[in-house]
Amino acid sequence: MAAPTDPVPAPRRPEPPRRTRIVLAEVSRRAPAADLTRTELAQQTRVGEALVRGLVRAQLALALRMSLLVVIGLGGLPLLFAIAPSIGRTTLLGVNLPWLLLGVASFPFLIVVGWGYVRLAERNEQDFTDLVQRPER
Repeated sequence: MAAPTDPVPAPRRPEPPRRTRIVLAEVSRRAPAADLTRTELAQQTRVGEALVRGLVRAQLALALRMSLLVVIGLGGLPLLFAIAPSIGRTTLLGVNLPWLLLGVASFPFLIVVGWGYVRLAERNEQDFTDLVQRPER
């Protein structure tokens, strides 16, 4: 019996290289305004300095307002007791009112003022971030 003859495979042609599409960047496209503002901040240009100076000024004004609130709230109590000695001699639950106000009530007052300060400072920072990231028209 004759062995079946295997046909000789034809030589394969090499595959042509795949095409690569190259696209040049559009020259007319402008960078988004938020990117420009962030660049201004990073490079510390006059505009960036003005933005940061505005944030620092807002934070300083907030700190001064809160400090004034604490000075008036806690510093006014001894003045009140000096002006009206009858209030200073008042007792509540067997303890003098000045001790209760300055020793006990001052801590919740300071906690509330601190909480308010943090909340308002974060709002200032969020306003600054929104200003930096908003698109210019």
